Amino acid sequence: MAAAESVERPPAIAQRDVRGLRAAATKAAMCSFIASMCVTLPISVSVVKLLEKCGAIDTTRRENLSLRAGKFWARWLMRILPFASVDVVVPEETAPEELQEPTIWVCNHISMLDIFMLMAQDKKVRGKKARPLKIIYWKTLENNPVNKLFFKACGFIPVEMEDNKDGDNSYNMSSFKTLLKMSKKAFEDGFDIGILPEGQLNPTPEKGLRPIFSGAFTLAKMSRRPIRMMALSGTQNLWHADDAIGMDVRSRKVKVRRYPSGRKFSSSEEFAETFKNVVGEFGATGNDLPDNELNAWIDGSRWAEIQAKNTEENLAPA
Repeated sequence: MAAAESVERPPAIAQRDVRGLRAAATKAAMCSFIASMCVTLPISVSVVKLLEKCGAIDTTRRENLSLRAGKFWARWLMRILPFASVDVVVPEETAPEELQEPTIWVCNHISMLDIFMLMAQDKKVRGKKARPLKIIYWKTLENNPVNKLFFKACGFIPVEMEDNKDGDNSYNMSSFKTLLKMSKKAFEDGFDIGILPEGQLNPTPEKGLRPIFSGAFTLAKMSRRPIRMMALSGTQNLWHADDAIGMDVRSRKVKVRRYPSGRKFSSSEEFAETFKNVVGEFGATGNDLPDNELNAWIDGSRWAEIQAKNTEENLAPA
């Protein structure tokens, strides 16, 4: 298969732009934010859970309220402790009904801060009337008690991996079948699904994405739902995926991007190449591809060109 031409990408943020006291103050604010989330989330979801036990709300309402509480605290704590300068980039015009269509959302994964950042910016990124989102997550994250409490309260969907060593992104098939059932129920209950196609944290986003697992495409195909893309850049400069770097703050600049329109991809290969070229570029550089190339990937015409070229090469005489 012909692939898109590779380009030499500069790092998302080439040089450290905070240092000394400013870097220390940023790290302190970030640690305070995380600590505050670890306090407010358990309290909030425990109150919501109590309402469910008393019969005041049902399970779906409990999941929705727990998610809303998490987004509320993430949003307000980032205002109180502004450790990041966040730039949200969204299409200029999006029909409200488009965001009400049941959808599978995909995003890159570059830092442990990603989920906090997406929750805090959700209203700006997906809109105030967007459907609530259930995240598919690696079950091992439940080893953290706060994660386990919050994820279960929100009805997030766990999945087990066969082996996460050496970059293996293979899902446990028994777990994947359960994921499909839970995803179907989530759509019926009015939720969208969020999934990270890389499967794991990417310690080198400046080099592009990790290998893409086809789970998002499989889920979209089986549920007959479109896939919509989001992208993150810069969170790794606050809290790096490489433990050797960790919270060595290099920059406060973060970008969150939502791309226009959802699409039903023709194959897992098309999805992977589109995600790699569109989201991978943004994660690597903090910027989109040139408009004509970006639009060609988003509307599918670039993939059609690649397929046509492959067909032509296959039919050419030896």
